[in-house]
Amino acid sequence: MKTDIHPEYATCTVRCACGNTWQTRSTVAELSLDICSNCHPFYTGKQKLVDTAGRVERFRQKYAGKAT
Repeated sequence: MKTDIHPEYATCTVRCACGNTWQTRSTVAELSLDICSNCHPFYTGKQKLVDTAGRVERFRQKYAGKAT
């Protein structure tokens, strides 16, 4: 096997957008995440609606009286 071709595998700090941090091992020194297991709806049981430009509200107004 060739020597000196593998990257350094060291301790890494992982930071989530929710503020959660933890240590793991990786080839990079720091990782930045948008969502982790502490804030993901699947693990927390809380549903988050990301309403871009009022799409959810427009949908509710459009189909409010049509469901029978």
